[in-house]
Amino acid sequence: MDNLFIYLALIVMGYISGTIIEKRHFASIKKREEEMVNLPTIMLKRPLHPEEIQKYTLVNGSVVLSIDYFKKFLASLVNIFGGSIHSYETILDRARREAILRMKEDAGDASEIINIRIETSSISKNSQKNVGAVEVLAYGTAIYRQKVGKNEIHT
Repeated sequence: MDNLFIYLALIVMGYISGTIIEKRHFASIKKREEEMVNLPTIMLKRPLHPEEIQKYTLVNGSVVLSIDYFKKFLASLVNIFGGSIHSYETILDRARREAILRMKEDAGDASEIINIRIETSSISKNSQKNVGAVEVLAYGTAIYRQKVGKNEIHT
């Protein structure tokens, strides 16, 4: 009986701490996305105005997020009955958004980032084929354009 109580206490603690950490991370992501809204990221392979390019470079951002025990517990229940695993979907959403933000931060004062690609992989703990963490890598080409003066019109 004591083991069951300890197991349930750990699940509750995992749920509470995981929820708090996740909410803080989402708030941080939202704030940083608002700050970086002026740097467009597009999936086009070529820039719209190639004649204005001063330089370009590869930029990337990656993140590894761990899966807490409560999410693993929920996922195991869903695996028994089938259906969408919402607890994993939120981890992937956070990881993708964070990787894109880190890529934008890597771009510095770029005008835009083109040819965006996102790679996702799972990292297993031990050899039990259980997902322990998820890694997301976002990469693209940062385009740096010549700066336009106040009196000049940029089209």
